Formats: sequence, C-alpha cells, structure tokens
Amino acid sequence: MESGAGKHWTEEEVKALLSVWSEKNIRKQLQGTLRNKGIFIYIAKRLQELGVCRDWKQCRAKYKNLKYEYRTVKYAHTSGDVTKTMKFFHDLDAILRYEPVTQLAAEENCRCSATETQPNMSPTAERTQ
Repeated sequence: MESGAGKHWTEEEVKALLSVWSEKNIRKQLQGTLRNKGIFIYIAKRLQELGVCRDWKQCRAKYKNLKYEYRTVKYAHTSGDVTKTMKFFHDLDAILRYEPVTQLAAEENCRCSATETQPNMSPTAERTQ
C-alpha cells in the first residue's frame, strides 16, 4: 500500500470516505476528540471493506484537507464570493453543518474574547462568578 501525499484520491474513494464520515457515530467521535488515531484506523478498516485501500494517516490527511477546503468555500460564500466552489461541497455541508465550533477554534479564527464565546453570560453575571 502506497502512503503519503503521492497518491491522489479518486472520486470513488472520496465518496466512500464521505459515506463513512457521514455516519452519526463517526461524526460524533470526530467532533469531540483531539487524539483521533483510533477513529481513523477504524475509518481505514471500513474503507477497506468498501474496496478503498488507504491507511489511517491518508484518511486523516484527506479528512483535514476536505474540511479545510469546505470551510474556505463556506467563508467565501458568506463573504459574497459565490464563484469559489468545490466538488463535494453539498455532501460536506450535510456532514459539517451542525458541527459546533470549539472555543479554541473560535479564538484562533476571529480572536474572540472569552465573553464573546459565551453568549449566555452577561458582563454583570461574569463579575459575580
């Protein structure tokens, strides 16, 4: 099995990855886990059952790349640039639409303060805690 960035993913391989990724239990595990090697080992095994021979590192790299490209296109669309597109945008939108943005990601992306990431807290309630 060839690993690394040298082997491109075919459309069928990406579709298989998206079908496994779209499963509720997989989405749930990926959302709340930073150390997710075990999840990607499981995903790679599931892909092998579907005839896709990729190791866990390739699956994780493709997952990260698809997610990054999706967010880039999504941001472009919300900024008014509808010319930016990607092949599996609608599939990814269905998978990622309800994924919560973690506090860390929100701080990295928009440099939000702690009070901005907690909309239910008023400044007076914050002082009393």
